[in-house]
Amino acid sequence: MIEHCKISVPVPESGLEPVLLSDETMACRVAAVRVKMKEKNLDALVIYADLEHGSNFEYLTGFLPRFEEALLVLKSDGKAYMVMGNENLNKVGKARLSAEAIHMPHFSLPNQPMETKNSVAQILAQCDFSTAKKIGLAGWKRFTAKYDDNSALTELPFYIVQALKEICPDASMVNASDIFIGDGGVRSVNNANELAHYEFGAALAGQCMQNAMDALEEGKTEMEAASHLSMYGQRHCVVTIMAAGERFEKANLYPAAKRIARGDRIAMTTGFKGGLQSRSGYAVSCEKELPEAERDYLDRLAKPYYAAVQAWLENIRIGMTGGELYQVIENVFPKSEYHWHLNPGHLCADEEWLSSPIYEKSEEVLQSGMILQIDIIPSVAPFGGVNAESGIALADEKLQKEIETQYPELMARFRARQAYMRDVLGINLPACVLPMSNMTAFYRPFMLDKEKALVCR
Repeated sequence: MIEHCKISVPVPESGLEPVLLSDETMACRVAAVRVKMKEKNLDALVIYADLEHGSNFEYLTGFLPRFEEALLVLKSDGKAYMVMGNENLNKVGKARLSAEAIHMPHFSLPNQPMETKNSVAQILAQCDFSTAKKIGLAGWKRFTAKYDDNSALTELPFYIVQALKEICPDASMVNASDIFIGDGGVRSVNNANELAHYEFGAALAGQCMQNAMDALEEGKTEMEAASHLSMYGQRHCVVTIMAAGERFEKANLYPAAKRIARGDRIAMTTGFKGGLQSRSGYAVSCEKELPEAERDYLDRLAKPYYAAVQAWLENIRIGMTGGELYQVIENVFPKSEYHWHLNPGHLCADEEWLSSPIYEKSEEVLQSGMILQIDIIPSVAPFGGVNAESGIALADEKLQKEIETQYPELMARFRARQAYMRDVLGINLPACVLPMSNMTAFYRPFMLDKEKALVCR
C-alpha cells in the first residue's frame, strides 16, 4: 500500500567531488572497441561527434568537441586519427588517446578562416583508407525500426559520407553504433572507476533537486526556483526544466519570470553526467487546493505510479531480461490505462539516455555495472504529470567489493541510501541495487507540503 505521510527527508550529501577516469580505464575502453571492430571485420571505424552527439567520441578521447564537429578514426592496424576544426585542433595533444591530428577547417564555426586547397575527401584521405574494404560509421544511435535496412542507415552528415565514398568507392560502409550502445555495446557496462566517475553527476543532480524542492514557494518565479537546479558550474546533460502551470507555452522550454501560483502544475528536471532527477506534481499543500476536477490525483495517479516505481526497484535483478522488467511494469501499471509510451527505464552514462534494454519482449540481459534510470511517464487526463525519475546502478558482489576497496566513501554513500530507501521509504531494495543519489525514489507530489512524501507500507 502507498501512503502520503510525514517522513524524514534524505540527509543532504556534502563533499561531493568529481572522480577522473583512470588511464587504465581509458585503455580498456579502446581495447574493447578494437575487439568489437575485429568481430565485425572492420578495417576502419569513423566516429562522429558534435556537442550534442559526441559521447562515443568522448568515451575514447576524454572530451567533447564543444561547438565544433570532429571525427575519430580508428584503424584495424592500431593507428588513430583525430580530425578537428580550428579551435579543437590543440586538444588532440591533451586527449586520453594517442592519435595523429588532422586539421579540417570545414568543422570550424561559420566565417572562421577556412583557407585550404584541399577538399573534404582529400583531408579525410590523410587517415589512410587506401586498403579499407569495410568501414564502420558510428554516430550516436542505432536504428531499430523493423522496416528499414538499419545497417545502411547513418546519421553522419552527408558531406562526410560522400567524401568517404569518394575515397573508398569499393568499400562497404555500415552503421557501427552498436559497438557502443545496445545489446553488447561496450558503453553499457561500467567498472568501479567509471561508476565513481558517473556517481558524482548523479549525486549532484539529486542534491540540486532536493535544494529546488525545498526552496519551492508560492510567489517565487520559475527562474528563482530553477537557480537551485545547477551547481559547481557542471555541464548539464539535458535542458533544465522548471515550469509552473502549462508547459511549453509559446514553445518556451526554459524557466521564465512566471510566478508560481497555488494550484499550479509543477515540473522540474536537472541532470549531469551519470544521472538525472525529474519531479512533477502540484504547488499545493493538500488535496483541497487542487483544481476540483483533479482532487483525486493521489489515488488515481500518484499512488499507482509510485507503486510502479516500487515494483521496478524491488524486482530489478542482474541476469533478468529487459523484457521481464518491462512486463513487471505492464502488470502493475498497465499501458492501456496509464498511457505511458516510452521505455519504462533506460541506460545512462555521459548522456541522459544512452539506450534501453527495457522494451516489450526484450531479450537483452541486465548486467552488473549498468546504470539505469527509472523513467515511467504516464499521461492521464485531466491530471498534471507525475514523475520521480532517478537512477540506480547494478553491482554484483565482486563489483561492490572493488568499489569498497577503491572508493570507500562512495560505498558508504551507497549503503546510506539503501538504508534510507528500505527503512524510510519502505522499498525492499535488492542488495545488487545501488542508488546513484540520495533522492532516488523520494517523491513529494504536493510540493508545498515539505513534510510529506509517498512511502510504501
